[in-house]
Amino acid sequence: MREVRGQAPYPGLRTERRGAVGVVSLDRPEKRNALNQSIFTSLERYFSEVPDGVRAVLLQGEGEHFSAGLDLSELKETSAAEGMAHSIVGHRSFDRVQFGTVPVVAVLRGAVVGGGLELACAAHIRVAEAGAFYALPEGQRGIFVGGGGSVRVPRIIGVARMADMMLTGRVYSAEEGQSIGISQYLTPAGEGLKKGIELAQTIAGNAPLTNLAVMHALPRIAEASQDHGMFMEAMISGIAQSDPEAKRRMQAFLDKRAPKVKRSE
Repeated sequence: MREVRGQAPYPGLRTERRGAVGVVSLDRPEKRNALNQSIFTSLERYFSEVPDGVRAVLLQGEGEHFSAGLDLSELKETSAAEGMAHSIVGHRSFDRVQFGTVPVVAVLRGAVVGGGLELACAAHIRVAEAGAFYALPEGQRGIFVGGGGSVRVPRIIGVARMADMMLTGRVYSAEEGQSIGISQYLTPAGEGLKKGIELAQTIAGNAPLTNLAVMHALPRIAEASQDHGMFMEAMISGIAQSDPEAKRRMQAFLDKRAPKVKRSE
């Protein structure tokens, strides 16, 4: 296993490899993994050049927290134009997480707040540990979300819930977050990484073209009108089933060499 901690080319991150799974950890535990420009740049760089052979990525925070949000020390003296530019950097970074080359599983523990929640919502699968909590305190800070949260978060929990979080400072627990769709999986404290790696390994075993279709086509189809969505679905379906990897997997199923779907225990 190769590990790179907080150094070039990814300042603010720790990266390692577990077979076909890349593990990326926000590495500012002393700041509760507050997101700064270095982390934005490093996330964009890593997800733009995912190592060869990595077919899924697990994203987590070092220490007790995923991320407590933006490092506000970088914003306190900025002009409107500089603040807008800072937001655009965050958009570009998180877009690479969501619309990169491989699916991303985020493991959430402790604070998942502000920009941390925005980053979590850019992942494709979210595993929360008991003890995780979610908040958008921008209203109390005199600011507005800037990492794509106003686009991604309402699509997961709805506009009304997001407005409540921003206006009142409401904090959701891990259990409440699971019930409203922030996370798809909930584990006991300390077991999120194990579950996240298990899921990432399963995803890494999928046909790469199917993974790309789920990442890139599915969210766009879901936002399209019905007739446009149906057309895009037919097109992507045709492309996917024609791939040699799909042909190999379908033949394995027909030859009874592939496992059948079973109910989870």
